[in-house]
Amino acid sequence: MARTRLQRCIECREFGLGEKCKTCGGKMESAASLKFSPEDPQGSRRRKRQDAGSDKWVKSLPTPRKDDAA
Repeated sequence: MARTRLQRCIECREFGLGEKCKTCGGKMESAASLKFSPEDPQGSRRRKRQDAGSDKWVKSLPTPRKDDAA
């Protein structure tokens, strides 16, 4: 299940609500990040579970999208 209802296609960058893009058939991803709260009561447990700060974790982070129009 998606984190949010609004999805964006990885291939053609079109928006939609399904898991597959209706335009190109590509995989959809969440278009918006999850809400953040500085008072997150489970934050430390989640970071420990994800091994946040390790080299493997850092390499798994998404890189900024490079626009060709720049």
